[in-house]
Amino acid sequence: MSDRDYKDQEDIFSKVVRAGRRTYFFDVRSTKADDYYLTITESKKFTNDDGSFHFKKHKIYLYKEDFAEFESTLAEMTQFIIKEKGDTVISERHQADYNPAVHTTDSVETETTETAQSFTDVSFDDI
Repeated sequence: MSDRDYKDQEDIFSKVVRAGRRTYFFDVRSTKADDYYLTITESKKFTNDDGSFHFKKHKIYLYKEDFAEFESTLAEMTQFIIKEKGDTVISERHQADYNPAVHTTDSVETETTETAQSFTDVSFDDI
């Protein structure tokens, strides 16, 4: 393998985002023409029945000519989700008392407040 072939595969700049069972790798790489592009790799860890594990990876290649539209659309989509559902994670995996009928942050906050109030109404004479 020549130095030139190695440079084509070399990461120029990298960042890692760990998110539970998922890890996201952001890598700037060089094309044969010595321009840069971005790869985003999602790596998700799966545990087998015998306790061993494996990873599934998905990769996106993003080129400079697509940056503006990609960035704009990503911002629009993430803002929509936050506006519609807030930034609190609502899922079976992240919430022990997950209820699919409850879909708004306000309902979850109200339910939490009511539960906390019922705990504060304890009389020491009852103990």
